[in-house]
Amino acid sequence: MKDRFGRDITYLRISVTDLCNLRCKYCMPESGVESLCHSDILSLEEIVEIVNVAAKNGITKIRLTGGEPLVRRGFIHLCKEISKIEQIEDIAITTNGVHLKNMADDLFENKVKRINFSLDTLVKEKYNDITRRNDFDKTMESLFYAIEKGFKVKLNVVLIGGFNDDEIENFVKLANDYDLEVRFIELMQIGETANWSKDKFVSNKIVLEKVPKLEFDGVSGVAKIYKIKGQKGKIGLISPISCSFCSDCNRIRLTSDGKLKPCLHSKDEINLKGLSGEELEEVFKRGIFDKPEKHHLEEGKSESARDMNKIGG
Repeated sequence: MKDRFGRDITYLRISVTDLCNLRCKYCMPESGVESLCHSDILSLEEIVEIVNVAAKNGITKIRLTGGEPLVRRGFIHLCKEISKIEQIEDIAITTNGVHLKNMADDLFENKVKRINFSLDTLVKEKYNDITRRNDFDKTMESLFYAIEKGFKVKLNVVLIGGFNDDEIENFVKLANDYDLEVRFIELMQIGETANWSKDKFVSNKIVLEKVPKLEFDGVSGVAKIYKIKGQKGKIGLISPISCSFCSDCNRIRLTSDGKLKPCLHSKDEINLKGLSGEELEEVFKRGIFDKPEKHHLEEGKSESARDMNKIGG
């Protein structure tokens, strides 16, 4: 289905829970966030119904996120039910990886073939600092198990000045040694980072400066892809601030409490919880059609009324 600007919207990102087992500094306060009441979040049945409606209206790709999606009770069952929907061609998850190894086999059997790991450092001490937890070893075990299992793996690396910009070459080497894609993502001024010092926000251009051997290899979704000749994996640069990709945006988001967000950085949200049948489909279609033309990050902070931990990664 196309929005009013002619973009074909085919990608739905669903936050299945607001809960997370980590406390990443750019995402949430050390004490965590006040979790939603169970009655306020979408049930698994409601999520499946929304995906069915989405599939009837042009959505072919589903990404399940959180919080941390693997802490949601019944998550494997949800994947199984979504995998039965004929029009859905692609089921992916974004995870911090802590619990992934124990669930990987079941996920693979239920048509989840792509996993994005959120991993901002390859140094254990820095991992403990940024996540405020001590799960580095579990995360790395899950990462390498997923590669061995045959998942298509991407690493989401939020680039933070003075924290991990000295590890760029090490992440690139990882993409040289393994068949995976490392995606460097520019830090955005939203939620916990809204008042961070400006030196924390660095352009993805620094990646090309540090690794001049990277050669442009095309565009994949929101990422510009680069590669070093002969290496196994790829490098992706996602630059929402220095290089807006709104004109090609094909995605919408669904929060764990049932709000459709046609744009991540807009304050506009459309309630789907409690709706069903024709009413649900009508509201869903209107949400796609009214998707904003662009965000305004280049003018300052995100206009979203929620922090990222309440929206979903």
